[in-house]
Amino acid sequence: MENDYTIGNLGEVKTIKIVEDLIFEKTGRKLIRDDSFFFPLNFNALNLDISKIVIVFNTDMLVSSTDVPDQMSYYNVGRKAILMNISDLIVKAVKPKGIFVSLGLFKDLKVSEFKELMNGIIEYCVKWNINYIGGDTNETKELIINPGVFGIQEKSKIIYRNGAKPGDFLVINRKFGLTGVGFDILLNKKSDVKNYLKFKRSIASVLEPYDLGNEAFDLSENNLATASIDSSDGLAKSLYDLIESNQELKIGFEIDFNDDLIEEEAKIYSQEFNLSLEKLVFNGGEEFVHLFTINPNNYEQAKREVQKNGGTIFKVGKVLSEKKVYFIKENKKNKLEFYGFEHFK
Repeated sequence: MENDYTIGNLGEVKTIKIVEDLIFEKTGRKLIRDDSFFFPLNFNALNLDISKIVIVFNTDMLVSSTDVPDQMSYYNVGRKAILMNISDLIVKAVKPKGIFVSLGLFKDLKVSEFKELMNGIIEYCVKWNINYIGGDTNETKELIINPGVFGIQEKSKIIYRNGAKPGDFLVINRKFGLTGVGFDILLNKKSDVKNYLKFKRSIASVLEPYDLGNEAFDLSENNLATASIDSSDGLAKSLYDLIESNQELKIGFEIDFNDDLIEEEAKIYSQEFNLSLEKLVFNGGEEFVHLFTINPNNYEQAKREVQKNGGTIFKVGKVLSEKKVYFIKENKKNKLEFYGFEHFK
């Protein structure tokens, strides 16, 4: 049967045909074969002021050896590749409109696995109403997915990284710690993962990353956020990235290390296995939690606006006027020495 074949058996032309057929099956739209990609913009339908529009791009490469645990399904690998790319747009209140995907595929990848991968990619595009425009395929030694995504927004409605001010509240749309636990189980306790099913939310947070929230759009529409960032490289690195992006004003952060910040499973896991809760929370990475800074005078309104549409935010700290990060634990002020994930280290 064809599904028992590998990509090496099929060749590039038939592999691309699978992509085209799946896109047509899921969206009813045929890809246009040409030397470049074309995306018509109907500005009237977008209800945006054309003179104030900004096109926003992002690309974030997924590489199987660094981004994919062995236990992850091909469907969720594809889904994650899209989720991690559009997260950086959504946190800025930019709705993704189009995407093109370059695929590096190894010869021994089964056709059935490839179809599962593409279903994950295409179905998450459909969920967010993103046009899959096209892409490229090439032979590689491991699986590589390199999407390029773009969206359109009025400049005044974009929530940039810079803009945080001393005294602003730091808020998040989901708590931290699950992926820190999940990665520790999946990477360090592979042989007996079944013994850790009481931490199933943590394991699922890695293997089936949680859907992205819409809180940024509610905050943007009401001009309630001063800055934002996606936490894919860990909370610690996100905080230091915000510091570096706000050079005009010297800022830092004071974090409340409490229940509004930390998932219960992380606390239980830390206690049972004598692991640093601070590292699980600050260095976990891959959470795709969205962080915002908000003027204290606007915080209650911000909570109401996001709750109207089923969202949530938690106040977890405040912006300081010095370039340092502290966390308050058991009424003691500690300097944060963790820096999150960084490639090549």
